[in-house]
Amino acid sequence: MKPNIKTIIIVFTVIILACTEAFAGAQDPLPSWNDGPAKKAITAFVYDVTREGSPNYVRPVERIATFDNDGTLWAEQPMYFQFFFAIDRVKALAPNHPEWKDKEPFASLLRGDMKGVFAGGEKSVAELVMFTHAGMTTEEFEQIVKGWVATARHPKTGRPYTEMVYQPMLELLTYLRSNGFKTFIISGGGIDFMRPWTEQVYGIPPEHVVGSSIKAKYEMRDGKPVLMRLPELNFIDDKAGKPVGINAHIGRRPVAAFGNSDGDQQMLEWTQGGTGARLMALVHHDDAEREWVYGAESKIGTFSDTLMAEAKKSGWVVISMKKDWKVVFPFER
Repeated sequence: MKPNIKTIIIVFTVIILACTEAFAGAQDPLPSWNDGPAKKAITAFVYDVTREGSPNYVRPVERIATFDNDGTLWAEQPMYFQFFFAIDRVKALAPNHPEWKDKEPFASLLRGDMKGVFAGGEKSVAELVMFTHAGMTTEEFEQIVKGWVATARHPKTGRPYTEMVYQPMLELLTYLRSNGFKTFIISGGGIDFMRPWTEQVYGIPPEHVVGSSIKAKYEMRDGKPVLMRLPELNFIDDKAGKPVGINAHIGRRPVAAFGNSDGDQQMLEWTQGGTGARLMALVHHDDAEREWVYGAESKIGTFSDTLMAEAKKSGWVVISMKKDWKVVFPFER
């Protein structure tokens, strides 16, 4: 039976609409972003600094964009993911350390008493992290991190931690790089914890990762040179340490910086302190349905009222996870 003219028109219309939607999606470099002030500010900035003849044109060599990691590129609740790594390392090493049953903070951790772990404050947490990250070569540590990233799962979603990354930020990284930007991670997390997987997950190579570090010592082992990781703090890449880390590792002031907490304020201030057009942005965790809501009262990813006031005063872009993002995680698609 021949289709009637009405059917033909309907089918043709559906095809045209589908093609139009696909074409529009292909043209949009940030398809997971809603068309709001944040997206407009980002695309307008990129257009302004990359268009030759623009008074704010920035040479490709100077197009540096820096990103915090925890809470900016991937989630950070209910605890920083690197701390989950340290917990798993303690459990794996515990059979060789019977003394931990009576030694804090290891004893509390092995009992599952996280309040007891944190009762010792930053000193206890630092002791856990340094012990579980030291006493091996850099190559050995890299393999341990790769193994953990490949097998560990987030306690709430059951997803690999590398799937707890933000789809809109992945698009932003790609968009910036397609416009001649070099993208860097500037994180309070461990530099050697991040470097084994950031290139695969974010497209950011290890030499573009800046983070906190412990000391290392050059040694000869079985006739081969190695770097042994020591349980001694080397550098904290957080708050005022972030501009210091940027200067030491990159040697150029960023023209764009993205963060999500009080720990990123100095990085954004440092970025804004340069000449010409600048883009400073903060991810605001305000979506209880798709992620978490936290801010001023949270001990993790603190986004204080003071920081919000500074953002408004200085003209920084505040990215609302709830309003500005169509999806949060890649697996939502």
